[in-house]
Amino acid sequence: MSSYKVEQRRLSYRDREFHFVSYEARPADLRRGEPAVPAMWYLMQAGKRWPVMPHLRDQPAEEVERALLDWLEAHAFATATP
Repeated sequence: MSSYKVEQRRLSYRDREFHFVSYEARPADLRRGEPAVPAMWYLMQAGKRWPVMPHLRDQPAEEVERALLDWLEAHAFATATP
């Protein structure tokens, strides 16, 4: 049995709500050709999830929230440059 504790953060940013969930690490599955995946934060939206950043145990909540907001700014709100 895993001792991993799932964490969730609901953040408001630019008048929108975002839901982030942490998932525990997953070992590689050689039969399926799937690589190992570290514990990660994911953005949850419309029944899908997108990887955001590694989930570090005991990381201060303020640091996590700042990093998630930085990710939103860089990926969800970034403007394309020609």
